[in-house]
Amino acid sequence: MDGRFQDRTAAGQALAAHLRAYAGRQDVVVLGLPRGGIPVAYEVARTLRVDFDVLIVRKLGVPGYPEFAMGAIASGGARYLNQDLMQQIGISAHSVAEVLERERAELQRREALYRGTRPPLDLRGRQVIVVDDGMATGASMRVAVESLRSATPARIVVAVPVAPADAAQRFAGIADEFVSVLSPADFRAVGQFYVHFGQTSDDEVRALLQHGRGRAA
Repeated sequence: MDGRFQDRTAAGQALAAHLRAYAGRQDVVVLGLPRGGIPVAYEVARTLRVDFDVLIVRKLGVPGYPEFAMGAIASGGARYLNQDLMQQIGISAHSVAEVLERERAELQRREALYRGTRPPLDLRGRQVIVVDDGMATGASMRVAVESLRSATPARIVVAVPVAPADAAQRFAGIADEFVSVLSPADFRAVGQFYVHFGQTSDDEVRALLQHGRGRAA
């Protein structure tokens, strides 16, 4: 590999190779963060032969700069706000409330679309591997991990194909284990480490979730 993944499927295969210790275990479940993390997570779960499900998280983008995260929210009401960043930029409470309202609506839409009436998997006492297609600020992954604590899993593993060099250190007190295939010092964006990094559609997410659930069943 030239330091880039061909696509999210290839990234999932590479990530699975770093998670072999969890292969074939009934107490392991892989949770993908939609939308881009779902193809990666599906491939990890398929390769490891473990259960697969979705954990819905929404990034809270800075007003006017939606790709720059000031926090995130997750299913179950978990929320993380980077207070230092918000003070530094000078974001008003009104602006934050507007972003929260919009992203909560989108989170609820995705819950209904991806999960429907099917309840989440029981995570009590399980080894939970949370997967995304990469990590930049870590806001979405952080709130994802926080949202899982109330489900009392035995272990939470954060696993991504690529993250900044200091990401493992940042998650040392948040997750029980951090796994990244690539940890470049020269990190600008997740997409720079993919040859093909197009948007993942809702239909693709639903199809992969359906295939993954059928395999697990």
